[in-house]
Amino acid sequence: MTYTPFFVHGETRPGRWLITCDHATNTVPPQVGNGSLGLAREDMERHIAYDVGAYSVAQHLGVLLDSPVIASNFSRLVIDPNRGEDDPTVLMKLYDGSIIPENRNADRAEKERRMDLAYRPYHSALAGMAEKPGTVILSIHSYTRQLRGHEPRPWDVGVLYSGDDRLAQPLLELLNAADGMVIGDNEPYSGHLPGDAIDKHALAFGRPNALIELRNDLIADHEEQKAWAERLAPLLDRALVASGV
Repeated sequence: MTYTPFFVHGETRPGRWLITCDHATNTVPPQVGNGSLGLAREDMERHIAYDVGAYSVAQHLGVLLDSPVIASNFSRLVIDPNRGEDDPTVLMKLYDGSIIPENRNADRAEKERRMDLAYRPYHSALAGMAEKPGTVILSIHSYTRQLRGHEPRPWDVGVLYSGDDRLAQPLLELLNAADGMVIGDNEPYSGHLPGDAIDKHALAFGRPNALIELRNDLIADHEEQKAWAERLAPLLDRALVASGV
């Protein structure tokens, strides 16, 4: 079977949104370590390998917002598509207490090989889809409630932005007005990193954007993933109208 580095859903849907999921799967391509990074299955099922639950939320949002979805098909531990090409964390050797055996001796040539195999095809496809006039980029991620050796994080959902908050601010206002949610404003992380996916495809072109981080224990199964998409979709549409973009 031929390896595919990304998936596209609903490419011809007419909505303005382009929904991205940079860490959609924990796939290790057969060209990398014969399909294994040398980690135990339990590590490959953790947040270190992919954004648990995010892909399904993104797909549901694509249907509800009648907009296309693009998702990576490689573990963030193979090569991280939400990092700049020169970011030292684009190929991680240690993450949240776990050493990645297949990455320990990975050199610049191996990094370039993985870039050509997975990272660059994904970004090339994303760039092509983003060229549609009026595109608004929505990036769906998830995060773990608690990193090893750290305190639990309190937020249910966070909205990340940097430099362009035209969409993020009305979305934050709507989320904060909703009942029963603890909202993070640029939490659990602050803004974006230079060269990351939002920087590369939204900020560099002046495209409206927002990145949503969902706590992964809240989207652990299909029903929860669908419910969160149904909760977010009308708020996203209202935020887009309120933004005036």
